[in-house]
Amino acid sequence: MKPLLLIDIDGPLNPYEAKAQQRPEGYVTHRMQPSGWNGSRPLRVWLNPGHGTELLALAEWYELVWATTWMGEANEWIGPHLRLPPLPYIDWPATHGSAPDGTLWKTQYVVEYAAGRPFAWVDDEITERDRAWIARQGPVRSLLLQIDPRIGLERADFDALAQWATDRDKN
Repeated sequence: MKPLLLIDIDGPLNPYEAKAQQRPEGYVTHRMQPSGWNGSRPLRVWLNPGHGTELLALAEWYELVWATTWMGEANEWIGPHLRLPPLPYIDWPATHGSAPDGTLWKTQYVVEYAAGRPFAWVDDEITERDRAWIARQGPVRSLLLQIDPRIGLERADFDALAQWATDRDKN
C-alpha cells in the first residue's frame, strides 16, 4: 500500500504571504469564493500549474489526499487549475480548535486519518511540536515538510518527497 501524501493548499500551493500585488513567478492569479470564504470580494489565490504535474508524478509512490480547510471544495476550486483528478480529503471533525501538547489543530486528525499508514505531510504551519507529538504516537514512518507561505512548494520539496518515497521502497 502506498504512503499518503497529505497536501495543504494555503501556504504550500497558494503562497498567500508573498508580497501583496507581487505574484510569484510561475503562478497564475485566480479569484475564488469557496463556501468557507466570508470576504466581500472573491479570495485571491495564486497557483502554479506546474505543481499539478509534480504532484501527479509523485502519485507513482503516494496516494494524494487534500489536508486543507478547503476539504472537498479543493476538488472544485483548486484541482482543476492544477489538472488534478478529484482527490480524497480529510473531513476535519473540528477546525482551529484546541490540540494536544501545543500542536497544530490538524495534527491529531492527520494521524487519525493515516490510521497507521506511512505519510508525508506538506503544510505551512507544521512545527517541531507536531513532529515530536507524531513521533510519540507510534512507529509510523512520516515526513513533515513545513513550507514557507511566502514561497510555496519548491523543487527541493518535490525532490525531498520523491527521495523519501524511494528510500521507503528500499526498506
